[in-house]
Amino acid sequence: MISVDTNVLARVYVDDPEDPQASLQRAAATRIMREGAVFVPTTVALELEWILRAFYGFDRLNVARVFRHLLDLPNVQVQDWSLIDHAVEAHLGGLDFADALHLASSRHCHRFASFDRKMARVATRLKLNPAVSAPRVEARAPRPR
Repeated sequence: MISVDTNVLARVYVDDPEDPQASLQRAAATRIMREGAVFVPTTVALELEWILRAFYGFDRLNVARVFRHLLDLPNVQVQDWSLIDHAVEAHLGGLDFADALHLASSRHCHRFASFDRKMARVATRLKLNPAVSAPRVEARAPRPR
């Protein structure tokens, strides 16, 4: 089994005409993915979403398509397949992918605390577990000097 880095997966899924090495690397990446058993760490999946979204401008649906394809490859073992699958579903529902992955990783907990109110609203709307709470922060009067 071979474990792959984010850049290998990115080359498989993105044709970058701006990069002169892209076509050569894409061919090599495709060979690597076809050679045999491939392992994808959860951290690579997290970084892949970021690269696809932030660098290549993929929207949620296209990010989900990449992950669905990757998860369906018979020779690919993702570190925690169900974790990524849950994160993709929550991401499609409007949650940031990293937040969705954090939340999916915390399924064994009864609550997830975050100061991110948007995350809490979206997670509540999607009825995700664990429940997300965004504690209120009370303003404090300045301390006298």
